[in-house]
Amino acid sequence: MSNNTSNNKKKEALDYHAMGRPGKIAVVPTKPHTSQRDLSLAYSPGVAEPCLAIAANSEDAYKYTSKGNLVAVISNGTAVLGLGDIGAQAGKPVMEGKGLLFKIFADIDVFDIELDTKNVDEFVNIVKALEPTFGGVNLEDIKAPECFEIERRLKAEMNIPVMHDDQHGTAIISGAALINACELTGKDISQVKIVVNGAGAAAISCTSMYISVGAKKENIVMLDSKGVIRRDRENLDKTKAEFATDRDLYTLADAVKDSDVFIGLSAADVLTPEMLLSMASKPIVLAMANPNPEISYDLAIATRTDIIMGTGRSDFPNQVNNVLGFPYIFRGALDVRATSINEAMKIAAVRALASLAKQPVPEEVNQAYSTNNLKFGNDYIIPKPTDPRLITEVSVAVAKAAMESGVARQEITDWDAYKEDLRKRLGKDDGIMRTLTRKAKQNPKRVVFAEADNYKTLRAAQIVKEEKIAFPILLGNREKIQDLIKEYDFELPNVEIIDPHAEAGSERFNKFAAHLYAKRQRRGISESGAKKLMTDRNYFAASMVQFGEADVVISGLTRNYGATIRPALQVIGAKPNSRVAGMYMMLTSKGPIFFGDTTVNEDPTAEELADITILLDNAIRRFNIKPRIALLSYSNFGSNDGRVATKVRETAKLLREKAPEIIADGDIQANFALNSEMLKANFPFSCLNGEPANTLVFPNLESGNIAYKLLQEVGNAEAVGPILLGMNKPVHVLQLDSSVREIVNMVTIAVVDVQEHEKQK
Repeated sequence: MSNNTSNNKKKEALDYHAMGRPGKIAVVPTKPHTSQRDLSLAYSPGVAEPCLAIAANSEDAYKYTSKGNLVAVISNGTAVLGLGDIGAQAGKPVMEGKGLLFKIFADIDVFDIELDTKNVDEFVNIVKALEPTFGGVNLEDIKAPECFEIERRLKAEMNIPVMHDDQHGTAIISGAALINACELTGKDISQVKIVVNGAGAAAISCTSMYISVGAKKENIVMLDSKGVIRRDRENLDKTKAEFATDRDLYTLADAVKDSDVFIGLSAADVLTPEMLLSMASKPIVLAMANPNPEISYDLAIATRTDIIMGTGRSDFPNQVNNVLGFPYIFRGALDVRATSINEAMKIAAVRALASLAKQPVPEEVNQAYSTNNLKFGNDYIIPKPTDPRLITEVSVAVAKAAMESGVARQEITDWDAYKEDLRKRLGKDDGIMRTLTRKAKQNPKRVVFAEADNYKTLRAAQIVKEEKIAFPILLGNREKIQDLIKEYDFELPNVEIIDPHAEAGSERFNKFAAHLYAKRQRRGISESGAKKLMTDRNYFAASMVQFGEADVVISGLTRNYGATIRPALQVIGAKPNSRVAGMYMMLTSKGPIFFGDTTVNEDPTAEELADITILLDNAIRRFNIKPRIALLSYSNFGSNDGRVATKVRETAKLLREKAPEIIADGDIQANFALNSEMLKANFPFSCLNGEPANTLVFPNLESGNIAYKLLQEVGNAEAVGPILLGMNKPVHVLQLDSSVREIVNMVTIAVVDVQEHEKQK
């Protein structure tokens, strides 16, 4: 990695943590608090009643407080990621990050707690004293061997779940991978020879887990930085002594010869091709050192064609990622009020992950990885982190194991209802942007940025290039773009820069202008006018897409919507017999909600509104979401007869005739559309009954535009869009003055849009 790239990534990481409110997590009220009455119930005098109830029955803390959904992420900063002993305060960003993962993957709230002590007794006593506050404790980034003693004592002395994820998370995920890899290679886990390179907390826990799921201790060799851990070594601590051997083995090369499995929890590049060649047939290699594994993926598969290979990296198959485990393990433990996370619960998580990898893969996961046939095999031995079934499969398995092993204080009797509750917990977008990003990365496209002489555009272009989401093409004044790249030290080597003014008179320029003239000569554009317009970056960018020199246009950051969309309409145009419309994807606390039309059609007729609705339905289905469409008005099913209400009712009628397969109803007010209980109680005949609408069609541009901007600013929803629908080729227009994040999101959507256009062809 060059110094420029390294510096840019450092700045980006620091900017991410500092922007807006510093840090990554916050406390958010969950009860009404706007009136004096609300406050009197929340605090004095009303708060006395739950206090007295808990004093009489301590279990009522789960009923009246957040304890049952609150986990402490606790560290002393002595073994932070790959940074080592950097101290408690320096480790706080990692603990906040862990809290963020708990929330987005399992809807678990977190307080991160950094303890400025290396004394085991002091650490244990502090955490024990916090027990009334939390439903569980996630120990993190504590160095070995102290971590073993801390966890052992806390598990014995506390009555809530305690887990050191650095140990058990990797053990659980890699345990599932090992079970499935043995099955695929036809090897008996009780017979395989296993080499574990590394003897820290994760390595010790992993080895113990492999024994729990069937491996034999006598078939395991463990190494640390001094070599093979042998019984004749002096001053051997008791955790390492558990796995010491007296065989005539000293080095990693000695140990791996004729072995079946290599487990790497050590350092980069310690497993050489020669060592790999010395292993038994069909070797299983889980090289989990981060960021660089013990042997690189490409080198390993080039060395052995019969290998099953896993790493800790997301850019290669079989990523051993702790996020597959800890959110769902704690979710299941909390939901049955478990007193501990025991071996049975951890093994249940292992089995659930191993089993899930063998099940048919949901289409949304296939789409995220741009494949139609992701299935159990050498390159898919554990589930993908984007798999929406993880929360139901793993959490349910853990909860059941807690009940069966006698550590649950609350029973679950209706498992189907519990699974449904788990699905609903993932409210906000359910990872939709993460899924779309993965999909985009599988087949990046050429994106022409029509406003590249702008800091935000160049920053976004660098991000999508580095993240391999897209191949940027930069349009604008070449000198200005190059000056900005130099000023901000952007890393954009080999990215094409095109200045439309400098192109004037070239063969390409004349071809673009001739095409525009041919299309618009009867609409007031002369030949010379077409050439003049072609110096405009939006006309030039649209022409590049039209002639296959780029796949999609991104523009609109610095110019109003009309000035941006007009060139695309004139150069590319709409699909045959199609209307153009604009859609926003609003990422809300209740999940993604799609708004249309918010940007194009000012006052559509009922017929036009029906066409727009069909466009929306088709577009949303491409995100692997089933649209439930509410046709909005100020009226509910004929309660008013004004012009707008009548138009919306006519739209619903037309849709039932033209596209009866679409779930759409109206006229309906927004509150009824989004509140399924209200809708069912008042209008049980509506086809929208059952779940809230996820798509809102507005009767005119004014109402749609106002609504999305209000929700964005007041409702704290993230707006992705506008997504332009109905164009003959992909074009996407940014909001004026979009943030870098919004530009990157829009590019991601645009790339996926291109992929879908190509499929349809």
